[in-house]
Amino acid sequence: MRSIALFNLLLALAATAVPAALAPHLAHAEVTDQDLARVGHIIVIYAENRSFDHLYGMFPGANGIANATPEQKTQLDHDGTPLPFLTVWKGDKADERFPKLPNGPFRIDAAPINAKLSDVLPSPIHAFYHNAEQINGGRNNMFAAMSTVGGWSMGYVDGSSLRLWKWAQEFTLADNFFMGAFGGSFLNHQMLICACAPEFKSAPAAIRAALDTDGRMTKAANSPSATIGPVQIASNTQVTPDGYAVNTTQPPYQPSGIAPLPGGDPALVDPAGAKGMGPPLPPQTATTIGDTLSAKGIGWAWYGGGYSAAVADGPRQLPDRKVIYTGKDGALNFQPHHQPFNYYARFAPGTADRAEHLKDEADLLAAIDTGTLPPVAFYKPAGIFTQHPSYTDLVRGDVHIADLLERIRANPKLWADTVVIVTYDENGGFWDHVPPPSGPGWGDRWGPGTRIPTLIVSPFARKGQVDHTSYDTTSILKLITRRFGLAPLPGFRAKTGDLTGALSFN
Repeated sequence: MRSIALFNLLLALAATAVPAALAPHLAHAEVTDQDLARVGHIIVIYAENRSFDHLYGMFPGANGIANATPEQKTQLDHDGTPLPFLTVWKGDKADERFPKLPNGPFRIDAAPINAKLSDVLPSPIHAFYHNAEQINGGRNNMFAAMSTVGGWSMGYVDGSSLRLWKWAQEFTLADNFFMGAFGGSFLNHQMLICACAPEFKSAPAAIRAALDTDGRMTKAANSPSATIGPVQIASNTQVTPDGYAVNTTQPPYQPSGIAPLPGGDPALVDPAGAKGMGPPLPPQTATTIGDTLSAKGIGWAWYGGGYSAAVADGPRQLPDRKVIYTGKDGALNFQPHHQPFNYYARFAPGTADRAEHLKDEADLLAAIDTGTLPPVAFYKPAGIFTQHPSYTDLVRGDVHIADLLERIRANPKLWADTVVIVTYDENGGFWDHVPPPSGPGWGDRWGPGTRIPTLIVSPFARKGQVDHTSYDTTSILKLITRRFGLAPLPGFRAKTGDLTGALSFN
């Protein structure tokens, strides 16, 4: 337990207080509960794996790359010295597609890289312990060293040609919104629904993290310098030493990355797990935003792109699957670890709550068009539309999400009382210069992690504004909780904003 305590201390040092530049924005014009009562629908669209600087670092009026300090830009080697150059790694070899680069952030879509926003490009590692070390006490100068792709983690784009950029210009862009937890998609999807980390107290030792005396991951012997190869870790890091799942772990119910036990219940998974994935997470029982909404009789749904196809795919064995974790032949590439309610006993296959609340994208589109959308809706696009590097690109997801926003606005009655939040689950391992807030009331052992883009699109949004208030993923839950008078979730951070700073009811 000593290593856990030391690691928590390390995270607490990330930032002892919110940056002074944020403080004035916390005293924004008060939004009353009576104002919020005018909001009839809250829709959350959850994209993938882009940091704020990576995608909006050139946005006018935002706290972008131009504001980064030399210390934040200059990446350090494992021994604390500045890297002489940045290398992009492909496996354990330098990627011949990309030259050695000066130490600092660089444009992916400009010389000498000249990539297109429609290209499928490398994906940096995005994991719990890696992200905490990359942040490095708020200095944000260990991204290249603590990455599987090295200097690629410092890349950013000019996103001004994207349609969502135009939506951000018309409505509100939040430029101090942080991913709720350090690390990747799995944990940050849990943060979106419960503001918590899943428990896995029975996890075998083989998937628990081995930490050194400073609470950091134990590095392999072949990682002495980021100039000779990507970082290598000596142990699996799926689960914390005290039994919380923080990196990708599969759900116990189909659709899952783990196939059913041959001859067993086709709606469940093989309890022994699968190669490369470990055992499934035990069914979870923590209180979620779904529970608190249902307790007040408020309608809600989680809509998954490709969900119905994945449910049909789940009973199949891995070689025969057509949708789950595959984009082959244009498949939707459904990602089971992006479906957080499927980890919970309350939503197990065959339950009434599953049938009522877990739905397909087609159901979302029909509800938008007919005006039957429930008051709270979460939408997770299929993998090919999430903007996740390595298996899709920025443009395809940009078009998909922008089309959905247009569809919502095209229904005048729905649009009139709706707040849409377009955000990203996490940074995808990409660098950002702003230190995540920490300290009492702002952070805990789980985060928040790196800054991510967030758009607030609504008739009630502050038009053409950049909102500098400090938020994180759990702010979405705080807004839903406040609007509908719900019981607050235990994981709420007292000082984190509730997104009302982006709204105006004048």
